[in-house]
Amino acid sequence: MRIARFSIDGNVGFGVLDGDELDVIKGHPFAEFERSGQKVPLGKVRLLPPVLPNKVVAIGRNYAEHAAELGNAVPDVPVTFFKPSTSVIGPGDPIAYPSFSQEVHHEAELAVVIGRMCREVPRERAKDVILGYTCANDITARDVQQREKQWARAKGFDSSCPLGPWVETGLSTEDIAAGLAVQCTVNGEQRQLGRTSDMVRPVEDLIVHITEAMTLLPGDVILTGTPAGVGPLNVGDEVAVTIEGIGTLTNKVIKRG
Repeated sequence: MRIARFSIDGNVGFGVLDGDELDVIKGHPFAEFERSGQKVPLGKVRLLPPVLPNKVVAIGRNYAEHAAELGNAVPDVPVTFFKPSTSVIGPGDPIAYPSFSQEVHHEAELAVVIGRMCREVPRERAKDVILGYTCANDITARDVQQREKQWARAKGFDSSCPLGPWVETGLSTEDIAAGLAVQCTVNGEQRQLGRTSDMVRPVEDLIVHITEAMTLLPGDVILTGTPAGVGPLNVGDEVAVTIEGIGTLTNKVIKRG
């Protein structure tokens, strides 16, 4: 199923996508829930980020061709970094071009949404801690990334982590390994096109690696890396991330006020 987080008339809730409507659920998706039977038209709600993560744990250089296009080798162990909760925005929300950068790039990514608290997860249990998957755009101030040793400002600025449009719970880690298409377009022009089967390290290995060090909480998000083809965004651009079996996440770049 596809679970969306939305607002309508000042109220925020979760709903299951049912055609062009959302069936409002009782409670939240991180435990057993019931559909209320109350349906609202999708066109009358504002879709929000599908989750509000305590933390976003991102993986760098997890596609060999992307590592190569930026002159990097595939690392011996996963490169991990954080994007703060304040970087998260939802579908249709504006990406504010940071004033301290002159070169902002798009990075289309599959995002894993964690469904329950977990730590030191064995590989064979990794799929049990996953609620589902969504689309992500790891917006990056590339010039800042290249001149600063830490990536906190380059990848953690406000609005640098669009997520959405919903969480797809019907995909398996086997589907990811088999290869879902990951595409990015800017103003309708294709920039990135890869497959999740090209990831150097699969989802299960990333969960094992991360939870060796830290506890993941319900709603936390793992970004799994981006395929080749990253490139610049400018004020006024509309950038869309489409992942096979999930949907499309679209945002527009604006000047930071």
